[in-house]
Amino acid sequence: MSGVGEIDEGFYSRQLYVLGHDAMQRMATANVLIAGMRGLGVEVAKNVILSGVKSVTVQDEGDTEWTDLSSQFFLKESNIGQNRAECSLKQLSALNPHVHVSPHTEPLDEELLLKFQVVVLTDSSLDAQKRFGKLCHSHGVKFIVADTKGLCGQLFCDFGEEFEVLDQNGAMPESAMIQSISKNNPGVVCTDEKHMFAAGTKVYFSDVQGMTELHSIGPVEITVQGPYSFGIGDTSAFSEYERGGVVTEIKQPCMLRFKPLSEALLDFELLNMNDYGKEARHKTLHLAFQALHSFVKKEQRLPHTRCQSDADVLVAMVRELNAVAQLEQLDEAAVRNLSYTARGDLAPLNAFIGGLAAQEVIKACSGKFTPLQQWLYFDALECLPQEESQPAVSFFSTKGTRYDGQIAVFGSAYQEKLERQKYFLVGAGAIGSELLKNFALMGLGAGEKGQITVTDMDFIERSNLNRQFLFRSEDIGKPKSDVAAKAVREINPRMRITAHQNRLDADSEEVYGYDFFMGLNGVAAALDNWEARVYLDGRCVQHQKPLLEGGTQGSAGNTQVVLPHLTKSYGPAESSSNGAIPLCTLKNFPHRIEHTLQWARDQFEGLFKQTPENVNLFLSDSSFVEQTLGHGDAEALEVLGGVWCSLEDMGTGGKRPTNWEDCVSWARCRWETLYNNDIKQLLHCFPPKQMTSTGLPFWSGSKRQPHPLTFDPSNKTHMEYVVAAANLYGHIYGIQGTRDRASIRTILEAVQIPSFTPSSSVKIHLTDTEMQESKENESDDAGELLPLTFFSFHTSPTPRTTFIFYLCLFAPEKARLDELKRKLASPSLKSSAARMNPIDFEKDDDSNFHMDYIVAASNLRAENYDIPPEDRLQSKRIAGRIIPAIATTTAAVAGLMCLELYKVVLGHQDTKFYRSAFINLAIQRIVMCQPNQPRKFKVTGEPYTLWDGFLVEGRGGDQPEMTLGDLLEYIKVKYSLTICGLFYGKALLYSGQEEKLQLRVSDLVRMVTKADVPPHVKMLELVPSFAEDEDCEEVPPIRYLLL
Repeated sequence: MSGVGEIDEGFYSRQLYVLGHDAMQRMATANVLIAGMRGLGVEVAKNVILSGVKSVTVQDEGDTEWTDLSSQFFLKESNIGQNRAECSLKQLSALNPHVHVSPHTEPLDEELLLKFQVVVLTDSSLDAQKRFGKLCHSHGVKFIVADTKGLCGQLFCDFGEEFEVLDQNGAMPESAMIQSISKNNPGVVCTDEKHMFAAGTKVYFSDVQGMTELHSIGPVEITVQGPYSFGIGDTSAFSEYERGGVVTEIKQPCMLRFKPLSEALLDFELLNMNDYGKEARHKTLHLAFQALHSFVKKEQRLPHTRCQSDADVLVAMVRELNAVAQLEQLDEAAVRNLSYTARGDLAPLNAFIGGLAAQEVIKACSGKFTPLQQWLYFDALECLPQEESQPAVSFFSTKGTRYDGQIAVFGSAYQEKLERQKYFLVGAGAIGSELLKNFALMGLGAGEKGQITVTDMDFIERSNLNRQFLFRSEDIGKPKSDVAAKAVREINPRMRITAHQNRLDADSEEVYGYDFFMGLNGVAAALDNWEARVYLDGRCVQHQKPLLEGGTQGSAGNTQVVLPHLTKSYGPAESSSNGAIPLCTLKNFPHRIEHTLQWARDQFEGLFKQTPENVNLFLSDSSFVEQTLGHGDAEALEVLGGVWCSLEDMGTGGKRPTNWEDCVSWARCRWETLYNNDIKQLLHCFPPKQMTSTGLPFWSGSKRQPHPLTFDPSNKTHMEYVVAAANLYGHIYGIQGTRDRASIRTILEAVQIPSFTPSSSVKIHLTDTEMQESKENESDDAGELLPLTFFSFHTSPTPRTTFIFYLCLFAPEKARLDELKRKLASPSLKSSAARMNPIDFEKDDDSNFHMDYIVAASNLRAENYDIPPEDRLQSKRIAGRIIPAIATTTAAVAGLMCLELYKVVLGHQDTKFYRSAFINLAIQRIVMCQPNQPRKFKVTGEPYTLWDGFLVEGRGGDQPEMTLGDLLEYIKVKYSLTICGLFYGKALLYSGQEEKLQLRVSDLVRMVTKADVPPHVKMLELVPSFAEDEDCEEVPPIRYLLL
């Protein structure tokens, strides 16, 4: 932050979508103290600094020890014996240039704490927590305690006697389109679609026609009557409701009260549960952490690793505390495991608890989101070996290595196993960076036989720096995977890591093929799109490899572990594209800002990308016209008509500009078409007073009645559209533009816009189904409507020129296509044509006019339909399909993924030990549950899952490859199944033809698909149909090996 009120949107862009400007401005005034710079403290500090508070002071009077290196990613072996806070300062300061970071190496005292708005204690004694907690509570300082011991963690918050939460969950206010409002007591509002309002929600009304009293009353509290209706009080004296309107939720602040730590210790009602079936354990841990503090105070040390006598003492202490607490059930096994592992210091657990604690700091500074009230305990004791026989205590003793904190929990043999792992990480962005940090601290793949391969095709942008903490400003423009690999080698020089810049898809299977996957121990996914996740999941199923999957959206996150034969896989599943906006809504009946923004994106893609690309294809590919004609007459007319118009100068009926003035004129005429003429045409087809066949107004509910706009050069949004559209249009033709509005207004004065008269012949489709039926029948029609608009203007005292921008209205399709083919075949057209410059939409460059165009185009259309406009930031999020992101959630998710990694490497073979997680840090909701088992299906009565398949070595060693007959015989003998059909992808290889039985399987694939089997392909996945069960909808594939 360069100052209060000034937010670096380029740096904080993704976080702004989570917190908003107001919350971040409040954070910019906050000074935060974080005590303790071991692994947990530095994790909290990293996340808080990235979030953008005013200042962070890191306090630690201790010196670096070997055990610190297991989780403190900013300490090196050369720092052993040096102060932790001072050694961490340089790298912490480099995280965010807007946050001042300073060290404090003296003990904590009252005078120091009162300089801060938020104090976080890590690695602290219970006496210190009570003392400083009381001080902070009495002086209005927000107080947070975070602690981890081995596989157990603790978090506590005290935000004082009164703390105002301005936004409890950060969700966008709910809204609904109004269908009707009754005059009654209570008046009942019916909505067009299911509303999401809860009882007691306060709402306001906008854009209601009739019942004008609704606009002048304050917030209205509703009573929910059903999924489509709610009551709003007495409307019997109001005027009649006519049509339209939107009802929107008003988010209400709330006041919370917190108890000081000394009082909260006694209140088990303040414990927040997070793992089904662990209520007794977490209540026990509340006592166990207190007992552990007492143990340390008495013995001046933590319990010795795997020491039975120390564990007995700790259990006795917990029992003594329970004499007062009176818990019905004590989980003494958990107490013993806490004692056995308390000397452990694990990076994944610190990442998780550190992410949660940092989010509480953000809440304390901003008033955004609901704070933790007040205790949270977490454990991952399922990570421990479950065998009754345990290694000798000596296997857990410190070795004077960077992994000592991890060895104290799992032992040296397990550490060696971790170092031998070969893992594939896909994605080196936010989650990927956090995973790599954890991998380095854990030593995953860091041994001689180990290896980490990471791939990410993206390059570092400035907006990445706020949550992808391995990157710095000097890395902008470099490959993410390269920089991330270098950064983790700084954390752990022993890391064996290879960086790639490949996209993971079918085109990269030459790199990531059978040999690559079979050489792996597992895969971790840090992807941001559904298609890539499903593809990677399929490859892991095919090669029987475990997959760690995680994702975030703002303060919410989830993790999933996919295990061969134990759990269901990630996919395939229904794509999120099922929520696509209907085309008719976009084209004619928008009622939300999302609709107008998507419409603006479609306009951008069509005008500035697709048409220029088509022109370039036409100029470079002689078969382009014939190929386009094969797509159907309607599409061919649109594409070829666009190509011709783009190549023909404006002076001869085309749309190709010859100078900057032509570009401005085009933009102004385009404005008139979109925001005036098209709306007039729509209202001509569906007049304002039109009624439906059911007697209801046509323009009601989700159909908002539009109105045409009149161009006004003094209107900021009107001019923003013209400036952006003209510059983008000039760019695709290689014409230099300008932002000089004065000169553009001068050009606009010379543009003549002819009058427009709506046509009665225009057909506008009401639904996508109707549109599709029309397309299917259009080959029988005499013609298809294409807009006909004549634009006349003069740019100088020379005679006026008239330009025809679109094809004629009802000329027969075949005749029009023939005419276009004739024109495009003209040698002079190609010889005089120049290639165009297609534009790829880039949302994060504020100088390229892309978002200028989108925002102006969308808000003008919103004005047409009386939809509230959206600011640039939110427009960028929606149009750019940006996923809101914040470092706290990313750290927590990566931590949970790596806790599951411990279990995968250990080799647990029961789903009860694994956890899927769903978290929402905005409301501190954490749900942990066992992963689902794979769904079973039957073939001839035998059960199978997606993990099953028929593995066949089709070619091995010096043996000749199987013929199809050999394959059929092999399956018959081994599985008692008769293959009657065989597919390879969509290609039918065999359906009973005897002449194919003598062909080698790879030759059969080559013959049917008319393509060679690439040399890197070592496994063909064939889908059989069996005579014994031909109606079976699912069958295991034949995995046919070519080794």
